[in-house]
Amino acid sequence: MFEWWHWVALGLCLAIAELAVPAFFIIWFGLGAVGVGLLLLLAPGLALATQLLVWAAASCALAALWFRFLRPQTRTTVGTSADSVAGEIGILVSELSPRGRGQVRFQKPILGADVWECYADQHLAAGERVRVVAVEGNFIKVEAGK
Repeated sequence: MFEWWHWVALGLCLAIAELAVPAFFIIWFGLGAVGVGLLLLLAPGLALATQLLVWAAASCALAALWFRFLRPQTRTTVGTSADSVAGEIGILVSELSPRGRGQVRFQKPILGADVWECYADQHLAAGERVRVVAVEGNFIKVEAGK
């Protein structure tokens, strides 16, 4: 038969295990176990099956609460107008000639990607700062940054 401190110790072990797993998911099972430990302090005669059921229900409820309401909301730029990225500054990854294509890397993702295939009307060296002029399909047109 589990005692209250067994559940609290299990909860602390699961919370510590969360440090090794970057998913931020095990913590909810740890908090559920601590909750069962506190419940056993109030009602020490709970059967093991009831303890396990309360642990599973509490853990699932906490995880659902996190994913539904508390998790930081990530914003996507999918559907953002291509005109809104005109003027963004990036660094050329590879040399760019007027008839060729190159790649430009941005500090923050532009329309969902931080590296874009690009072209220009002039010769630009790798490592040079460039400014977005237009987005045309899967390519962006750039010019020397100012």
